[in-house]
Order: sequence, then structure tokens, then C-alpha cells
Amino acid sequence: MSNPKLEVLTPHNSQLIIIDHQPQMAFGVQSIDRQTLKNNVVGLAKAAKAFGIPTIITTVETDSFSGKTYPEILDVFPGHPILERTSMNSWDDQKVRDALAANGRKKIIVAGLWTEVCNTTFALCAMLEGDYEIYMVADASGGTSKDAHDFAMQRMVQAGVVPVTWQQVLLEWQRDWKNRDTYDAVMKIVTEHSGAYGMGVDYAYTMVHKAPARNQGSNEVLAPVPAPVR
Repeated sequence: MSNPKLEVLTPHNSQLIIIDHQPQMAFGVQSIDRQTLKNNVVGLAKAAKAFGIPTIITTVETDSFSGKTYPEILDVFPGHPILERTSMNSWDDQKVRDALAANGRKKIIVAGLWTEVCNTTFALCAMLEGDYEIYMVADASGGTSKDAHDFAMQRMVQAGVVPVTWQQVLLEWQRDWKNRDTYDAVMKIVTEHSGAYGMGVDYAYTMVHKAPARNQGSNEVLAPVPAPVR
């Protein structure tokens, strides 16, 4: 029997759900630096946009507690519907189930808050009741403590969830640098969100390949003027 989890993620076999990336939920995150968390989930969102990945954005108690989805995510998907819920478990909302089914893809990539609650309950129920495969983006999700995140990840992995990172997903979708349709978009995401990797790309482009720098406008470079040494 073939194992579908041996199939790599492609732009044609996967969908993304972004769960509760809202300010009040982020305030409680202690498992990862919160600015890093936002950077990673926005990078993932941009990757999904670049590859045309069907994406669901779901929120919980927006007006009464959690606040609105990060504007950086909403700017990636202008006009995109936001699926509001009351339940901590996105699977409990029929709109979410219908949206997942309409996308027609069994591999669900998940980035959400918090790992130990909203991510775990959704993952277990979607696998049990919906026969989905879950790919949990560990560094675009966060828990209320490192233990909360880590043990939730362990619980899900034991149940069959596949742990991934956001950059892993991006590069798995790209797969081959000869895929020029998405090459420029991937490089843009990398330089904006991939830290040292992005710095390396900038260096290679400007210093090795002599491409212009990415900054807007221009800056005059003043030559060294040695000052008198006493």
C-alpha cells in the first residue's frame, strides 16, 4: 500500500489554513519570539499566494476578544473571506469544513495559534473525521509555553501529523530552480523573510552577479577620508 505522506508537497496537492493569527492570541505565545512568528506566517502566506495555493483564514471571537488578523496577512489576500468562529476547534465550524472540501485537496498545511489548543484539536478531528493529512508548520505556530508547543507537536506527530517549517514548505513547492514562473517570487520572499539565507541571496545578487540593490532610490557613497592621527 502506498503512503500518501511520502508524496512531496506541490502547488497542486495541498491547501493552507491560517488559524487565529490575531493579536490577543499572539500576546499569549511564549514558545517562539513573536516577531519571528509573525515574520514566518507572513512569509508562508506570501508563498501560498505565489504558488496559487488555496488558503483559508479563520478567526475566533474577533470583536469580543482576539482582534483582527494581522494586517500583513490580510494585505497578501485582499478581499479574501475570513471565516469567523466561536469554537476553539476550527473543525467545529461548518464553513471551515465546506471550504476545505471545496478545495479538493487532502494535504492541509496548518499555521495557527495556539499549538496546544486550536491546532491540535483541528488536526486530530480533520484526520479522524475528514480523512485529511495534516502538515503542521511548527515555526509559524506558537503555544503558551515551550512545553505547551513541544508536547502538542509530539502528541500530533504520534497521531500522524507531519511536522514542517515554513521555509521547508516554500522550497518544497518550488522544488526545482528551473521553475521560472515562481522563481522571482520565491527569491523575493526569501530576501524579505528568510533571515541569513535572504542576506546571502542579496549578497550573491549584488556582489557576485552585480545586480542592483533591492532598496528603493539611491544612496551616494562617500569615499574614505582619513583623519589626522595624533
